[in-house]
Amino acid sequence: MVSLRAAREDDEEFLYRVYAGTRVEELAPVPWSAEQREAFLRMQFHAQDTDYHRNYPDAAFLVVESAGVPIGRLYIDRRPDELRVVDIALLPERRGKGIGGALMEQVLAEAGSRGVPVRIHVEHFNPALHLYQRLGFRRIGDTGVYYFMEWRAGAAPP
Repeated sequence: MVSLRAAREDDEEFLYRVYAGTRVEELAPVPWSAEQREAFLRMQFHAQDTDYHRNYPDAAFLVVESAGVPIGRLYIDRRPDELRVVDIALLPERRGKGIGGALMEQVLAEAGSRGVPVRIHVEHFNPALHLYQRLGFRRIGDTGVYYFMEWRAGAAPP
């Protein structure tokens, strides 16, 4: 059973682990010591966290739990005209088990009931890109690093 709860201050180390888990493959070829990698990841985590809170001050910063154990994060900004998925990430060992898809289906159901689109930025190389396409997201922009994607209830499949 997966549930969501508001992130708390004492979740910071867990949220860092989730973030660091999203960067493993990207940083694997970088010839840094463990200490250098850790310092870089912590700096990037804090920069991202600051940016998210500054740019999405009204977002829900949620911890995903399974049987009361934290396994990921879902940050969502519920705007009057859209649901913006700011970030969704699971610990590496929890990926590929349908949890992310189930979470996104909940977001899509909420958006459908409100009659608003869901939008998300997805890195070009993110393996979850296939999930978003399967769920019916379409590319509506490209920054060169991220696709800006949108889902609308009732839209024809891509």
